[in-house]
Amino acid sequence: MIKAALEYIVGLNKPEILEIGNQTYSDKSLRRVSYNPKASPVELSTLTSLVEYIKSGIDSMPEKMLIHVVSPTRVQLTSPLDEDRVRECLIAVEASIPYFRYGQYMGHENFLIALQSQFIPGEDRELLLKFAGTVENGTVAQYGDDGVTQKATIKTGIASKGEAIVPSPVKLRPFRTFVEVEQPESAFIFRMRQNERDGVECALFEADGGAWKNAAMKNIKEYLQYELVEFPQFTVIS
Repeated sequence: MIKAALEYIVGLNKPEILEIGNQTYSDKSLRRVSYNPKASPVELSTLTSLVEYIKSGIDSMPEKMLIHVVSPTRVQLTSPLDEDRVRECLIAVEASIPYFRYGQYMGHENFLIALQSQFIPGEDRELLLKFAGTVENGTVAQYGDDGVTQKATIKTGIASKGEAIVPSPVKLRPFRTFVEVEQPESAFIFRMRQNERDGVECALFEADGGAWKNAAMKNIKEYLQYELVEFPQFTVIS
């Protein structure tokens, strides 16, 4: 407390400015006082709403504007650097997408529902639905994966609706970015296990190293460039 009090007392003195060797020095840290207010960004959830905002011309903007594709789920409309080297964010777009627990086991029924509602129909999705749907209740005895195909061996007594073979990994297209653009396809590892308390559980593990993110951001950039082709003052980067 004594140190803080002494620093406060010293700070009450006016700064002393010295000229030494053609250089200007001060015995205190100085901050320039400026009034440069910034608008709070408008929060949107679709790329369509961003395009409509730009085309409406409702707000005045600098001659050049920057659209930054921050991630597969976020896009920002910002101004160039001002005299204080600060950018103003006018619009922040955050995609509203369904949540899927990648890398975590979930109940058999919940997994099948999520697979049907949160993934775009495709050949591998249908194979996976058929494969995961073979087990109704009981214990998974063996689970094989030879790197090309996957196969589950079910103990006697477990109800089965049929047999299915699923390629490993499966190629799926979940909803992971803005609905206006194509959802990237990527690889997933499927696993099934028996939980003593909850029964059969299933999981999907991402297996593309995050490459889908680059593809999604590229799709977003191309979509915005196409929609704003008549507005060359807006530069889109990703």
